[in-house]
Amino acid sequence: MRPHVVVVEDDDVLRDTLVAPALRDFGFRVTGLGTVRELDRVLDVDQPDIVVLDVGLPDGDGFSIAERLYRQSRVGIVMLSGRHTQADRVRGLSNGADAYLAKPVVMHELAATLRNLMRRLRPPARDVPNEPVWRLDNQGWCLIAPNAVSVALKSHERAMLRVLLDEPGEPVARDVLIAAVGGDEQFDPHRIEVLVYRLRSKVAKHAGLVLPLNAVRGSGYVFTM
Repeated sequence: MRPHVVVVEDDDVLRDTLVAPALRDFGFRVTGLGTVRELDRVLDVDQPDIVVLDVGLPDGDGFSIAERLYRQSRVGIVMLSGRHTQADRVRGLSNGADAYLAKPVVMHELAATLRNLMRRLRPPARDVPNEPVWRLDNQGWCLIAPNAVSVALKSHERAMLRVLLDEPGEPVARDVLIAAVGGDEQFDPHRIEVLVYRLRSKVAKHAGLVLPLNAVRGSGYVFTM
């Protein structure tokens, strides 16, 4: 399952047009909230994997909320703040935050921080013995789905998946994928999007599963296993 990240940020534009869409592109399931009250309602019915928490909220102090989350749950906590001093950073980490990032945040840095935190909270499936995962067969001409269904691949699909599966959970740039499928300077980058679309459709048709191959805004694609 995709990690569930709750973003608590009262700046609607920052939350809904930048942070949440970007994290979805990086493969996270995102719920955007604007207040502590909304966060408490979510926590009453669900426990997300990580809470990205703004320090300055209209109905609560982010430092206090982080401390409460740390005491009462096992959720990961990443604080996001315009307060950059060392004292603020130390206070946030001392109150239970796993990471403290300053605004304006670089989305690649935030996504990397969330991935690293998820590795501690939920070990990746590939590290669990006998756990079914997406993989290529020994010859690389079939994609084996977690339900053991084999999906035959064309040469360019095989080449692209080899690169992506070598770096599970890490974004692979479009230029790298273009080179993998034998493209040159005249290669239309949009052909990668078409290739990904057709591959997803093929896997859904033959394996009955959603291929966890997601676009990374401004970069390329990531295979989340």
